[in-house]
Amino acid sequence: MTGTHFVDCCGLTESPQHLTTARDIALMSRELITKYPQIHTYSTIWMENITHVTKQGTKEFGLSNTNKLLKMATNFKVTGLKTGSTSLAKYCLSATAEKDGVRLIAVIMAAPDYKARFADAKALLDYGYANCRLYEDKEMPELPALEVTDGVTSSVPLKYAGGFSYLSLSGDDFSAVEKKLMLPEALTAPVNADEKAGVLRYELNGKVLGEVDILTDGSVEKAGFLDYLGKVASCFFIS
Repeated sequence: MTGTHFVDCCGLTESPQHLTTARDIALMSRELITKYPQIHTYSTIWMENITHVTKQGTKEFGLSNTNKLLKMATNFKVTGLKTGSTSLAKYCLSATAEKDGVRLIAVIMAAPDYKARFADAKALLDYGYANCRLYEDKEMPELPALEVTDGVTSSVPLKYAGGFSYLSLSGDDFSAVEKKLMLPEALTAPVNADEKAGVLRYELNGKVLGEVDILTDGSVEKAGFLDYLGKVASCFFIS
């Protein structure tokens, strides 16, 4: 499993015009921060002076961020995102945060007052970071060259198809993660470049967390008569 990881919490709110869930808001928030990460820059500005230009002239006024979570003491970094309130929906918040490589989204709907939405969001994020653990393999095992039979060369180098990360939602201790190289004894020529040769498997207490494909880092053509003749001749010269 690779890529960025998100957690959202579900709820429900409705009005005569709209029906939506906290999950919908979380999905929209994820789409926004994933495709337009610069939104974090805007949504974390605490105060800004705005210049309003009209036909009557130019006026400047101060605008403060309504996301008070930015100023609350937390053990995670608040990165946004959006507050909202109406008489029907009451006080709502989509809060985003980051800690130890994990980004979480907490959605609050229909809070009784503006203070409750921030306190509830902080409680959700505290719970998330108390239980979410991200494992990233930053020292993947060195790969050996793999033997090739009936080829013009006797081996082919290997490479990983990518990195590996795993998100636990139950506070797992990753110190006991086992890495298992699963490779055949040899490949038979012809061997193509980027051909799957095996996997690196990750296990924790007997549970498979995931795998990373191991690919050939080159190609090996099938040996012909002249290639075998050359090998035989080289043996005589060596002796």
